[in-house]
Amino acid sequence: MTHSATDTRPFLDQVRELLGSRGFTDDPDLLDPWLTDWRGRYTGKALGLASPANTQEVAALVRLCHDQCVPIVPQGGNSGMSGGATPDTSGTALLLSLRRMDTIRALDADAREIVCEAGVVLQTLHDAAEKERLRFPLTLGGKGSATIGGLVSTNAGGTQVLRHGSMRAQVLGIEAVLADGSVIDTLTPLKKDNRGFDLKQLLIGSEGTLGIVTAATLRLLPEIGGRRVIWAGLGSIGQARRLLLHCERMAGDLLEGFEVIPRHSFDAVLDYLPDARNPLGGKHEWHALIELVADRGADDTLDPIVEQMLETALENELLDDATIAANEHQAEQFWLLRESIAPAERAIGPAAQHDISVPVARMADFVAEAVPAVERQFPDHEAIAFGHLGDGNVHFHVLAPRGSNKEEWEAAQAKEVSRFVYDLVTRYGGSISAEHGIGQIKVDELQRLGDPVALATMRAVKQALDPRGILNPGKLLPLASAPDSP
Repeated sequence: MTHSATDTRPFLDQVRELLGSRGFTDDPDLLDPWLTDWRGRYTGKALGLASPANTQEVAALVRLCHDQCVPIVPQGGNSGMSGGATPDTSGTALLLSLRRMDTIRALDADAREIVCEAGVVLQTLHDAAEKERLRFPLTLGGKGSATIGGLVSTNAGGTQVLRHGSMRAQVLGIEAVLADGSVIDTLTPLKKDNRGFDLKQLLIGSEGTLGIVTAATLRLLPEIGGRRVIWAGLGSIGQARRLLLHCERMAGDLLEGFEVIPRHSFDAVLDYLPDARNPLGGKHEWHALIELVADRGADDTLDPIVEQMLETALENELLDDATIAANEHQAEQFWLLRESIAPAERAIGPAAQHDISVPVARMADFVAEAVPAVERQFPDHEAIAFGHLGDGNVHFHVLAPRGSNKEEWEAAQAKEVSRFVYDLVTRYGGSISAEHGIGQIKVDELQRLGDPVALATMRAVKQALDPRGILNPGKLLPLASAPDSP
């Protein structure tokens, strides 16, 4: 659907009247920062930026867009990795920001539940929980900008999925506005509820294509009583897998994180961070970052378990060397090394970055096969795999040849590289998106490699809930046609 300036003026006047001066702008200078995705890969156009203050305003706005068939692109912190919150270049869509809806509506410390509006920033949630000696068991590098609505809509993961699961496991209830402006409210958490479909789970991970999440009830956990962070040196990814199994047997539920880092990525971080230091001193082909945590009152159990776990790991040649962070500052420095991989690699040059997953038991085998396979297929490229070994999530980056022109390489070889990687992932029974969503960057590959029955079911659900196709068109599923006219 296309609009001329004359066509859109009455609609925009209605939006302005509904939301007021704080809630709507079509000023190009104010709109511009929100039209490009976080990675800088997509830049679109929009009729304007709508910023409702509450769920009622969202519902009224969506009804208006539904009646006039105006596409809506929801946006949280604009920190996504797949272009899922960026409008296309037609300029026909309305950009819907949930950032003004940043209220924590309720926090029940006894029930360990918190009700957050969609615009609440993850760091704010962490701080609110901490004041009550509780914690929210999901964190990631963008916690200072990522919002609850975006995390729910993309089913975000992070470094604690090994123990606590992704966002799906944290959500107890949802409030969302559907395509016709009606509001579905399942915020009240029930441990038992057999009244048909679990609609909140349908909305989680739907990337704003089925409804617009306006609030969520989330579970909280007791604050950490103590933690131990370990940096280990390894000879191979296979050895890392064996070490993980050993840690799971020895530590059980105390094991909260297990990250693997190849030598190339580690060296890049040491070059990138001016004050970075090698925790072990020696050279290792692989590194593992391991975290164990205990609840308040049980922290005295950590040291004996960690000592025995590492002692037996060394005896059984499951690691080459290891050190335990001496204090919280050093523990945070260990994690900074892991979290700096992406910017350190960006400083080297362009890369095709793949957020993929394979069955946990096959992750080490996948990495061992895929890295040399990619480098044989694409000479002068370098393949790097790192990530969450405990949940099968591989961040698989393929670096362009040194000196490559970013735009030219991304337009040509990068697409061939990604297609090759996704074929390997599919052969292993994996997923082409582990925790960042499909957005617009992977729509074509999902259609090419996805299960036909699953894709047909998804399209049927989309048609049923959004028959006019106004919610985040072109994301997750291909845009079959322009939104239907009223």
